[in-house]
Amino acid sequence: MSAYRPLATFQAWRVGTFRALKHPEYRRYWFSQLLSLIGSWMQATAQSYLVLELTNNNAASLGWVTAAQFTPSLLLSLFAGAVVDRTSRRRVLLTTQLILLGTALALAITTGLGIVTLPLVLTLAALSGVANAFDMPARQSMVVDFVPRGDVSNAVALNSLSFNVSRTLGQAVFGGVAALGTVLFAGSSGASQIEALAFPFYLNVASFALVIYVIATLPFPKRDRGGPRRPVISDINEGLRYVRGTPDIAVTMLLLTLLSLTVINFNVVIPYFARAVYKLREGGFGAMNAAFGAGAMVGALWQASRPDPARYLRPGAVILILSTALFAAVPSAWLAGLVLALCGFGMLTFLISANSTVQLTVPDALRGRVMSVYSLVLVGMGPPGALLVSYLISTSGPLGPREGLGVVALLGAVVTAALWRRLPRGVSLDNTARLRVEAVQAGTLEAGKRPMEAAEVQVGRGSGGN
Repeated sequence: MSAYRPLATFQAWRVGTFRALKHPEYRRYWFSQLLSLIGSWMQATAQSYLVLELTNNNAASLGWVTAAQFTPSLLLSLFAGAVVDRTSRRRVLLTTQLILLGTALALAITTGLGIVTLPLVLTLAALSGVANAFDMPARQSMVVDFVPRGDVSNAVALNSLSFNVSRTLGQAVFGGVAALGTVLFAGSSGASQIEALAFPFYLNVASFALVIYVIATLPFPKRDRGGPRRPVISDINEGLRYVRGTPDIAVTMLLLTLLSLTVINFNVVIPYFARAVYKLREGGFGAMNAAFGAGAMVGALWQASRPDPARYLRPGAVILILSTALFAAVPSAWLAGLVLALCGFGMLTFLISANSTVQLTVPDALRGRVMSVYSLVLVGMGPPGALLVSYLISTSGPLGPREGLGVVALLGAVVTAALWRRLPRGVSLDNTARLRVEAVQAGTLEAGKRPMEAAEVQVGRGSGGN
């Protein structure tokens, strides 16, 4: 009998870790998204490599492309959340996917023809950023459409798992795909190394087909948007009032904002260290990115098996900060790859905890708007964070790569320590969500106020909820 215990333990872990996939609609979406994201990560890696090739390893240019890609989220996320809460999520997602397909196709064609330029990359990155500003809150809020509340935290972790499995696979195969592109493009026409980078972009274009089909055919449930349409600004204010009036969400969002400005900038750190510090080419460049993705994948799997992922907000932040400081100090590329895996694990542990805290606290009526705030602080802080970090780690900057990244880790440690005592230790699943929504709609919910108290004020004023 004891010989079967490891198998039984593994079976129990598998069922618990992947329990959200037992729901057919979510399962269809999850697998289609996994395939599409592999293409997206190939493109992201190829784009970073392309920018460095076009600019002779200029870290500032990489920072500007990142800023162009994420600035729309900073400007549009709150408006996008209100749109997601008042319109069809299917329509939003189909529109964003078609725009992203178009930008990928434009990048593929111009790169293959050898006419791609840095200004064009910046323009396409900005257009993609506009699409992602609407795509992220729609995607984040659709989880509850296809899984029951008991499986929401698991679905959040599995979404992160697909994101990081695709990161690992997409970045790991980039080197081989780029080499194959050299054979297909340069071998037949004498094309340059830059033109050979078109192949990953074309593969990403092809990967959009399945996810667009699945979104078009998924049975999205109808949502009751009863009541008269109000100005968008009123809807946005409701979401902001809820965030301000819910301490666990407010402090989680604040820490996410500050860490996104500092240590959560590996899209700048990894490419720059790979090329400028360790002098790696395509294979090593992809392997270093894949090491980070592998650690993130392990973190997502570990979180998916936890009953309360929100409990790991503090440990995730600590692991992320310490491993970033260690990465700044390691002398060789292979040791750096090992440390990057730890960075990925810490980052995903923190991000899934933050996402679960928000998703399991917010009521459905405000989900799109609150998740748009989450997208705002996570992605919208990308532009200033990328510019700050690229300046600090640049060889032409005041500190240099290693000392600059050490300062970034120190900044992350300071803000985490400042908020440590106020961070939630898990999700408190009380029964006050409806009262909180009514208080938000009546404008009576104040920061730190218990929702029952806010509801009593609302009743005292004779106001009715929508």
